[in-house]
Amino acid sequence: MKLINYHSLAIVVAALVVALVVTMVVMPLVRRLAIRLGAIDMPGKAGTDSERHLHTQPTPRMGGLAIFLGFCISMARFVQLNSQLTTMLAGALIIAVLGMVDDVKNLPAWLKLIFQIVAAVVAVSGGSVIRYLSAPAWLAESGHLNLGIFSVPVTVLWVVLITNAVNLIDGLDGLAAGVSAISSVCLLVVALGYSDMTVAVICSALAGSCIGFLPYNISPARIFMGDTGSTFIGFILAVASIQGLFKIYALISFAVPFFMLGLPIFDVCFAVISRVSHGESPMKADRKHVHYRLLDMGLTKQQTVAVLYIVSGILGLVAVLLSTSDGIRWLPLVVAVIVFGYVAHQFYRHRRAVLKGDNRKKQDAHTGKKEDAK
Repeated sequence: MKLINYHSLAIVVAALVVALVVTMVVMPLVRRLAIRLGAIDMPGKAGTDSERHLHTQPTPRMGGLAIFLGFCISMARFVQLNSQLTTMLAGALIIAVLGMVDDVKNLPAWLKLIFQIVAAVVAVSGGSVIRYLSAPAWLAESGHLNLGIFSVPVTVLWVVLITNAVNLIDGLDGLAAGVSAISSVCLLVVALGYSDMTVAVICSALAGSCIGFLPYNISPARIFMGDTGSTFIGFILAVASIQGLFKIYALISFAVPFFMLGLPIFDVCFAVISRVSHGESPMKADRKHVHYRLLDMGLTKQQTVAVLYIVSGILGLVAVLLSTSDGIRWLPLVVAVIVFGYVAHQFYRHRRAVLKGDNRKKQDAHTGKKEDAK
């Protein structure tokens, strides 16, 4: 990695600040527009599909429109457009408009998937393509595998996966915006290290927009980003990772984007596998996501968001370390983090089981005393 140029750093900071300020200033107007259009998320009811909605008051959504505007204005000020950026923004516009319509009308999942694929193809048409993947020597002597004719379908699959992954973790106040900001900052650090100013500004503008949205979205949220925001953020993260992370041909480079976006990827894969294993549609909305599992384990909403921020930050840090020229040396740390996380999870489950058992014994003993008294 190269030394960071202070002029480049100033541009990146300015892009972040502009996106942040624009998003915060525009948000009240977007909130009023959402209310006028009827883009309102109603509280959930126990025993229905809407019980996964954890808020108690009707809350406007479509806050992602402010995120979109903050991002685009910052990009227009600090980046010179080329074919890759033009098609990326064209695809992002498709995603944002689709999200706005969905926030008002609640479109079917299959229709949204079709438009997401179209948006991904638009981005690919400008040259944002995953052409190589790092590979072991027995698979590719050069250290990276040329995808050839599979480049386009693999790229489209990646974009659609990340677009929906960020959308699916948007289940708690401040969760999707905070996790996306963390991922954007980590990708920004990697881009600066490799002197990729275009990707750095993209990530800086996205991080600024997400941070500018957080004051309106922290619990209790005054507005939700809706599909307008979550799918837009996922789309930009996916395309930015293609333009940045997948261009690094180090031995371990293929792992970097997966760690960088590890939490959303794990969540969507876990939810889909869980649904399919139970004979359900992979597009069905349910409470099988990581944040719901943590809530069911006894954590509060704020604790759950804090835990997932920490997890996302750790994964992002690992990705940054792996992206360095001697990233292979950090593999023991990666393994240690995974093992530690697994052990901590098992310990927590065991501890909760013990506490539940003790509480049950106390309740049974108390019930027995009452019966004896009678």
